Amino acid sequence: MRRWNGWGDDTFDKTLPATARAFLESRLGRGQVLPDESLANACAQVPESRLEARTGFDRSAEARLRHAHGQSFADWAALRHGHVGPFPDAVACPQTHDETRAVLDAARKAGAVVIPYGGGTSVVGHLKVVDDGRPVVSVDMSRNARLLDLDPHDRIARIGAGAAGPVVEAQLRAHGFVLGHYPQSFDYSTLGGWVVTRSAGQQSRRYGRIENLLHSARLVCPRTDFDAGGQVASSAGPDLRELVLGSEGRLGIVTEAAVHISPVAERESFHAVFFTDWPAALAAARAITQAGLPVSMLRVSNEEETDTQLRIAGHESAIAWLRRYLGVRGIGNRPAMMMIGATGSRRQTHRLRADTLALTRRAGGVHVGTAMGRIWAKNRFAGAYLRNGLWDAGFAVDTMETAVPWSQASATMSAMQQAAHVALHAFDERALAFAHLSHVYGAGCSIYMTVVWRRGADYATDMARWRALKGAVSRAIVACGGTISHQHGVGVDHAPYLADEKGEAGIGLIRAALAELDPQGMMNPHKLIAKQA
Repeated sequence: MRRWNGWGDDTFDKTLPATARAFLESRLGRGQVLPDESLANACAQVPESRLEARTGFDRSAEARLRHAHGQSFADWAALRHGHVGPFPDAVACPQTHDETRAVLDAARKAGAVVIPYGGGTSVVGHLKVVDDGRPVVSVDMSRNARLLDLDPHDRIARIGAGAAGPVVEAQLRAHGFVLGHYPQSFDYSTLGGWVVTRSAGQQSRRYGRIENLLHSARLVCPRTDFDAGGQVASSAGPDLRELVLGSEGRLGIVTEAAVHISPVAERESFHAVFFTDWPAALAAARAITQAGLPVSMLRVSNEEETDTQLRIAGHESAIAWLRRYLGVRGIGNRPAMMMIGATGSRRQTHRLRADTLALTRRAGGVHVGTAMGRIWAKNRFAGAYLRNGLWDAGFAVDTMETAVPWSQASATMSAMQQAAHVALHAFDERALAFAHLSHVYGAGCSIYMTVVWRRGADYATDMARWRALKGAVSRAIVACGGTISHQHGVGVDHAPYLADEKGEAGIGLIRAALAELDPQGMMNPHKLIAKQA
């Protein structure tokens, strides 16, 4: 069953290895382990619903609790400490476009706010209930998950927006196709969620970000239904798909999406290459990208992340052998690791491996084969479970991400890490901050930073540390000219910084679009752009 106060399936145990725990304690000190609030006690805090009983509206305490939070640090702290609420007043689970229309109409008549719910994986507060006096309906789209149509000739599939990643891929693979969108939240996040948060998958270099994959979308909005896209190409005015992409539930609820699909690849492999340091690895990544080599994935971990990954891997003898081998090949004790994906036909992947690895050799890289790549591929979606193990060992973790030009990548990464250290130092705490380049473009790349620190003695302490950390890193990103979100969206946590990126005119245009389709302001208010006073 889905865990109510953490990540994933509650039967999947991801205990922190003893070596990993010892490493973290050596860097941060011993973590403080505290008991979690129970599900029963949390449910007891759910008040009586403000909505009348209605067929299709679940007003039970547990359903409302489970739909009141996502996967942000603030959500985790609230659930683990028992500081839950506010809550939706009801949960609806429509199966079709028409049923979703009926739910939205009923909510409007009741004067209710609507929060669309996909897989519940938001890490920036999209699902947060803000009590503004109106009742709240959470609309869970998980039952709307069928493959509705597939055209193999045009390579377009139309799928219910509530389909989670495994459901999307299983339905397409049955016909010999893939979508190829693989965020780390793949197991639970949904097609509709990817669209409205403008998501990027781990292999977006081959398949594209979600905006490249989206052909059209169908929405239920308070004022009317809305269809965006559907043309092969058009110069007829602005692309209305752009209104939907990144809209975060503020326009309406995505019920269906038509997406571009690809045939299942004949071959796929992932290769690990080590460099003496981050600058060398970064230069190689830029060279590969700007040479137009069609790798399916390109990821570069900085020295701190590479060291942390090797130390907590739990395969001590294998890692010791790897370090000795790298030493013989001239790679020091603080290397940077690059992971390269090669996906396609036998001929394509053979040529791609040869060209890419030749370039890495010229840059001083040492190829160590595909063993680490196979491990990465096997566990690519399981990494999020480490959050559970870290918390249970007394440590907190959060991630921050941006995208910047190649020329600003190193400075931005350093500024983000430094901001994290300074923020936690104010609490006499240390931070373990490391980063990787996770997506590449001709003009630049993304920077994805992970921060681990010790939990506090209570909810107030945990939240104070996190707010200071989040604010400091966000301000550093803005100061460096980076986007406030490369792949997680805006939600509540990033909303204060959106105007720095969009400008006054841009914010005005977004507000106007929202008002056109949602004049009452009932769709996921207080997210993306806060309601004007």
